[in-house]
Amino acid sequence: MDTERERVRVVIVDDDRLVRMALRLVIDAEPDLTVVAEAADGDDAITVVDEQQPDVVLMDVRMPGRDGLSATRELLTRPAPPRVLMLTTFDSDDLVLGALHAGALGFVLKDTPPARILDAVRTVADGNSVLSPAVTARVITAATSPQSSYARDSSREAARKQLSALTERELETARAVADGLGNPEIAERLYISVATVKAHVGNLFAKLGVDNRVQIALLVRDAEQ
Repeated sequence: MDTERERVRVVIVDDDRLVRMALRLVIDAEPDLTVVAEAADGDDAITVVDEQQPDVVLMDVRMPGRDGLSATRELLTRPAPPRVLMLTTFDSDDLVLGALHAGALGFVLKDTPPARILDAVRTVADGNSVLSPAVTARVITAATSPQSSYARDSSREAARKQLSALTERELETARAVADGLGNPEIAERLYISVATVKAHVGNLFAKLGVDNRVQIALLVRDAEQ
C-alpha cells in the first residue's frame, strides 16, 4: 500500500530556507500530511507543482522574483489545480484581498501557532476556506471601502450579471455568506436545513465560477456597492 498517496500532499513555497525547514518538520510529523517538495520562489513553485501534483500548496506572498500571488494565479489555471494556502508575515488587507482574488482558499500568518497551520492545511485540502466570519467581514469591508483599489476596479454591472443567474433562494444564501454566516446560521436565517444550505452553496460555486465563500461575498458586495 502506498501510504504517501493516502496523505495530503503538500508543497512549501518560501524564499526563507529556515521557514521551509520548520514547516516541513511540523507537517511531516503528522500521520495524514506529507511534504513532497519545496520551492524558493514563484517560478520554482510552478515547476515543482507541475511535477508533483500536490493537494495543497503553502505559498508565501512576497518573494524575490515571481511573487506568490502571480504564481497562484497561474497554478489555478491548470486543469486540476492544487488548493492554495497563502502564508506570510504580512497581514495588510490589500494582501489578503490579493490572495483571495488570485484564487487562494486561505491566508495565515507565519507566526500562527503550528497546530492552527496544520488545521488550515487540512481545511484547505477539503476545499474549504480557513477565514473565520470575523476575518471575512474585515476583508469585505476593505474591499468595498472608497480607498480600496479593488473597489475602484470592481465592475458592479459584471457582478450583477453573474448574480442574475441565481434563483431567489440562492441569492438569499449568497447574501448570508456575504454577512459571514456559516451553514448552520444560514439555515436558521432562511428556515431551511443545513443540507439544503450546502446544496445552495454548491450551486453558487458552479453558477458563479468561484472557488470559495469569500469570493461569493466579494461578488455580492461588488453588486450592491
